[in-house]
Amino acid sequence: MKYPSQAVARPYFVAAVALFAAQILFGLIMGLQYVVGDFLFPEIPFNVARMVHTNALIVWLLMAFMGAAYYLVPEEAERELYAPWLALAMFWIFLIAAALTVAGYLLVPYAGLAKLTGNELLPTMGREFLEQPTITKLGIVVVALAFLFNIGMTILKGRKTVVNLVMLLGLTGLAVFFLFAFYNPTNLVLDKYYWWWVVHLWVEGVWELILGAMLAFVLIKTTGVDREVIEKWLYVIIAMTLITGIIGTGHHYYWIGTPEYWQWWGSIFSAMEPIPFFMMTVFAFNMVNRRRRNHPNKAAVLWALGTAVMAFLGAGVWGFLHTLSPINFYTHGTQITAAHGHLAFFGAYVLISLTMISYAMPLMSGREANSERSQVLEMWSFWLMSVSMVFITLFLTAAGILQVYLQRFSDTPLQFMLVQDKIALFYWLREIAGLIFLAGLVVYIVAFFVAAKDAKAPAAAVPAAA
Repeated sequence: MKYPSQAVARPYFVAAVALFAAQILFGLIMGLQYVVGDFLFPEIPFNVARMVHTNALIVWLLMAFMGAAYYLVPEEAERELYAPWLALAMFWIFLIAAALTVAGYLLVPYAGLAKLTGNELLPTMGREFLEQPTITKLGIVVVALAFLFNIGMTILKGRKTVVNLVMLLGLTGLAVFFLFAFYNPTNLVLDKYYWWWVVHLWVEGVWELILGAMLAFVLIKTTGVDREVIEKWLYVIIAMTLITGIIGTGHHYYWIGTPEYWQWWGSIFSAMEPIPFFMMTVFAFNMVNRRRRNHPNKAAVLWALGTAVMAFLGAGVWGFLHTLSPINFYTHGTQITAAHGHLAFFGAYVLISLTMISYAMPLMSGREANSERSQVLEMWSFWLMSVSMVFITLFLTAAGILQVYLQRFSDTPLQFMLVQDKIALFYWLREIAGLIFLAGLVVYIVAFFVAAKDAKAPAAAVPAAA
């Protein structure tokens, strides 16, 4: 760690991992409710578990992105963070707001929560992923503006690199597109049309810029490859991301009442969306193969390579499987969609966040890498989480294929709930894989406690790789 102000990233990373654990716990509750419908009812109804599961995902990834920015931007800009105190203040505001929102979901009926938080004054609630009360959304805007000001001033007063400028562009886009969460039209077509301006243009647009910047930063630091080479790759990847991702929003417009030309636009450009992810995979492995140094943090390198591969599989391959409109006509909203969503989010954004945390946390503790023992645990956690997520995806894909046939393609289609009974086995298998995923996350958390313990041990007791 070159600059003391980079340490403000630590609380963001710690909170991110804690919220990650909460997200997985509520995901397991949801998974069990698929097959044991009255599990924890009425204390935690399915709709509440789903809200907490998805909202915790969004919040902890935002926490991780902010922490990553606070760590890498000062180093890229070659100066201290503009206002470390502001970063810490916004952290506590964001964390408390998130905690109160989750408490509201769990303790107050959603309609009552809407009334309690003044939703009638500025109606913004009731949309999937954007269930946050209006007051929470306003708080997010304040936090985002303060965050962008802090990051922007740091870059403005320091060195400008491709990495920190792409990071800033992605974070600015994230904030701008979130403003569409406040637009809640009464027309259902318009509602869905602009809803995707938040959801799609986040995950398949500006978040990919953030992913690219974080991956490039870690690869520069761990491989020793010339910055110019990595930056040229980054230019091409980002260009392809924006071209395919923005117009590819059309694959969400097939069946919501928009003009038919969106089927052509959505199909063509969505089919191209795997390209930047494939390029990212080639980029990561090429940089590691060309490395000029063997960085002691082997775990961070593994997480980085895993990000590229799993993002390509989840966002690229599984997205492509059902992105063409004639196929999407049957698969839309089935468990195939859920399979794609799980692997894409994990591969692209969970893994890059864990990559950054694994790289930066040792440095903020005054060491280039954690002990060998700690890194072995991290690698175990990588394989446990990655393999279990692959199986979750395969089980959901199998469930989705059977669901499509029985419910939508068969000459004698069955009702939705009858189909759910017939694919329940896959839900049980998904739950088992989810428990293994949780075990992998626990191992990841334990690895950092082991690292702290090893750091306090006498020098002779620490493995040489540390």
